[in-house]
Amino acid sequence: MSERGREDIPIRRLKGWRLILRYILLAAAAALFLLPLYWMIVSSLKPEYEVFAVPPAWWPSPPLWQNYRKALTELPFGRYALNTILIAVGAVIGHVVSCSLVAYGFAKLRAPGKNVLFIILLATLMLPYPVVMIPQYIIFSELDWVNTLKPLIVPTFFGNAFYIFLLRQFFMQIPNDLIDAAKIDGANLLQIIWYVILPISRQAIATVAIFTFQFAWNDFLAPLIYLQDQSRYTLMLGLRFFRSSFEVNWAYLMAASLSIAAPVIVLFFFTQRAFISGISMGSLKE
Repeated sequence: MSERGREDIPIRRLKGWRLILRYILLAAAAALFLLPLYWMIVSSLKPEYEVFAVPPAWWPSPPLWQNYRKALTELPFGRYALNTILIAVGAVIGHVVSCSLVAYGFAKLRAPGKNVLFIILLATLMLPYPVVMIPQYIIFSELDWVNTLKPLIVPTFFGNAFYIFLLRQFFMQIPNDLIDAAKIDGANLLQIIWYVILPISRQAIATVAIFTFQFAWNDFLAPLIYLQDQSRYTLMLGLRFFRSSFEVNWAYLMAASLSIAAPVIVLFFFTQRAFISGISMGSLKE
């Protein structure tokens, strides 16, 4: 073996140990994040008296799979799931349509004061929801929309500052030559957006859709404010019924919570590539 080959052996060993250490740290971090999910699964399969047992049981013996059946049939979760799906799908459609149109205007159209308006739009991100909560409630009350799903769906058709910013950053990376070619072929503004911009921006659109669906699915405060009739409750409001004034049925609560969280987790696993790509490409500088 040459002298240079002998010198490369310690370097390769050092890189190997670094790689092993990196995987160990990543595995430890993953275990730290997965431990609450594991404990949630285990608690959902325990009888009520074992949830807070000391020392804790890391796996119930035997597991009570009927906790899921009882948790999901004790309340009309089918109706709650339908209401939640209607709100989530409506919110996705509203945000994708409105934010795409506004983002295209900020990214590709010329207008006096456009940048000033965009700065004002971004400034609204600093407004916390409690600031606009009461004025919005008064407006929807005057429209007689309280105790309906309209306050949870209709506002999404008026855009969202963060999603508009994300899509604008993505649209600005699209070459203007494509838009000019579409104009030469006789396409109008809406045709350019539908046939040119949106197909190219599938990843960014998917990111907005995933964000919107996740927020609408997990939202608790807005349905709590506007929905009064139990038949219009969402899944998050339904979870409250497992908490009474004096006790909490933790096994059923964990089973129902895990069942509600499962669709969002599955959705992210199937769309994580488009989600991460949309976030990274939308964050590039002009």
